[in-house]
Amino acid sequence: MDGNGRWAAKRGLPRNLGHKAGAEALRKVVDSCRRLGIQYVTFYAFSTENWKRPVEEVNALMKLFKDYLDEVDRFSGKKSRIIFLGDKSPFPAELRDRMTALEKDSAQYTSMTIMLAMNYGGRDDIVYAAKRLARLSAEGDISPEDIDEKTFSGMLYTGSAPDADLIVRSSGEQRLSNFLLWQSAYAEFYFTDTLWPDFDEKELKKALESFAARSRRFGGV
Repeated sequence: MDGNGRWAAKRGLPRNLGHKAGAEALRKVVDSCRRLGIQYVTFYAFSTENWKRPVEEVNALMKLFKDYLDEVDRFSGKKSRIIFLGDKSPFPAELRDRMTALEKDSAQYTSMTIMLAMNYGGRDDIVYAAKRLARLSAEGDISPEDIDEKTFSGMLYTGSAPDADLIVRSSGEQRLSNFLLWQSAYAEFYFTDTLWPDFDEKELKKALESFAARSRRFGGV
């Protein structure tokens, strides 16, 4: 979800108002995905590298995350499961507790799964899985010979969720930026110049129409 800062700059607004507009766009896109029958959707909300941003901006994002997550009806209230990808430990305790409670309260829902990548990095995800497997191997719970791609995938933050089919990148950037590196092995990519706060159901449908027109061979003929 890229382009919040540029969206604000174009309007002479502070960056935090761009992030607020981006959060509203997220609400709308989640609702659109639900209406369109999409069962799994993942949003890159905050990367492991985003801590390098100015302290004022990071603090504003933390407050925005908390305010957003307090709107439970946007997620579990509409019978959608919510999962956070990434290490929760660096977040403020109040936000961390809210994330954990939201995951627990929505775990029973199966119609739609919404994954929010927060303090997430694709490389960190792979290291996280490797450490989990190394620990299980050291404890004698798994043999190295039994580790295959399926086993490794299950150790990632995404767990049993399917690999990504389509990755949409807003604001004209054309790179993965350390997002779902393992899970995107055969994903299709869609790039748009639209800044994230302006991304809506119309833009989402453009991405889906592009995806539907592609031939996916997964290495075959």
